[in-house]
Amino acid sequence: MRIIDISKEKDFLNKLFDRSKLEMDEVNKKVDKIIWDVKQNGDKALKEYTKEYDGLMLENLLVSKEEMEEAIKNTSRDLLEDLTKAKENIMKFHKKQLRNSYSLYEEEDIILSQLIRPLERVGIYIPGGKAAYPSTVLMNAIPAKIAGVKEIVMITPPCPDGSIKPSILAAASIAGVDKIYKVGGAQGIAALAFGTESIPKVDKITGPGNIYVAMAKKKVSGYVGIDMIAGPSEILIIADKWANPKYIAADLISQAEHDEMAAAILVTDWEPMAYKVMEEIEVQLQTIDRKEIVKKSLENYGAIIVTSCMAESMDVVNAIGPEHLEILTRDPFEVYKGVKNAGAIFLGEYSPEAVGDYFAGPNHTLPTSSTSRFSSPLGVDDFIKKTSLIYYSKTALERSKNSIVRIAEEEGLTGHANSIRVRFGEVEL
Repeated sequence: MRIIDISKEKDFLNKLFDRSKLEMDEVNKKVDKIIWDVKQNGDKALKEYTKEYDGLMLENLLVSKEEMEEAIKNTSRDLLEDLTKAKENIMKFHKKQLRNSYSLYEEEDIILSQLIRPLERVGIYIPGGKAAYPSTVLMNAIPAKIAGVKEIVMITPPCPDGSIKPSILAAASIAGVDKIYKVGGAQGIAALAFGTESIPKVDKITGPGNIYVAMAKKKVSGYVGIDMIAGPSEILIIADKWANPKYIAADLISQAEHDEMAAAILVTDWEPMAYKVMEEIEVQLQTIDRKEIVKKSLENYGAIIVTSCMAESMDVVNAIGPEHLEILTRDPFEVYKGVKNAGAIFLGEYSPEAVGDYFAGPNHTLPTSSTSRFSSPLGVDDFIKKTSLIYYSKTALERSKNSIVRIAEEEGLTGHANSIRVRFGEVEL
């Protein structure tokens, strides 16, 4: 982890943003091949890729009812209770996001409405291997359920023995997932987008994954909806001289342990804090299971940016637009008002990122790689669609016909103009 003077901040930011570029020739070609193969060969291709990448030849991709029951038996009662409490918090938060259809009656003979409808079927991708997170199941499935989605299809890569991690299946049961398939990677995304003999085609795909999953989502976008193209995870902590370096170090490490591409950044206007945090990281690293991953992450994309004042620190925050932003300052409730770009904001020293990842209720599927400038956390809105409804009576149309005709003719679309005139006998046929 390095200490960066604010004058050299741009060089680090360029490196930070470049790590999320998806236009990589090798990945691009592989994903194109996989998508084409799945479109042409369906389940046969899925099973062959499962054998190639997961070392398994599976006869049946669908998780059985018996496997679900066994997984719940093999999940501790305490964890089941914790997941259920987290579900309740997530539901409580996301229910506030529900929208209703509405109508405007401009005149007695004009009705303008917006109809809110849930998507019919959605697919959620849950990573496996290093990143098998039951919390991600809850965060993706629960907003879909609240929105009224009729069928939720989940895919996730199998373990080496052909099973799915019990806590993943338990979370799926708690969240109300309808079907679960043992398939991952770009091939799983292709299956959800185009359908196979066993996996139904969905209307939208949500959920995080590796670069192959992200690239596949990018390529199928347009055939189906997607939530976002998620890059590597990131945290930015803004701190002043009153912050606790132990807490800062712990929170930076907690993000860096995701993977070697994760970014953990401290921005402070008090230079001694940089050295205190560096010392704390060295001490706390000795207690971490994923020590080598943390070291590589901090070496590659960890940084402490030293600024001259809080206003300058805030400029850095808004330039990065971090996925997770922790504000560890004397008055975080004042500081956060200056934040323009962030996926989620955590205020004060007892609101670490982990409370949002697992339990608080707001969604942990967040925009990465500065996309918080224009996008939002996953929510109920991602699982609905809006349709406009328009009714004009003959009298209402007659009041507006001249305006409509003039605009149509200005655009050179005489067919549009005639579609109005014909209704009032103004077109000679």
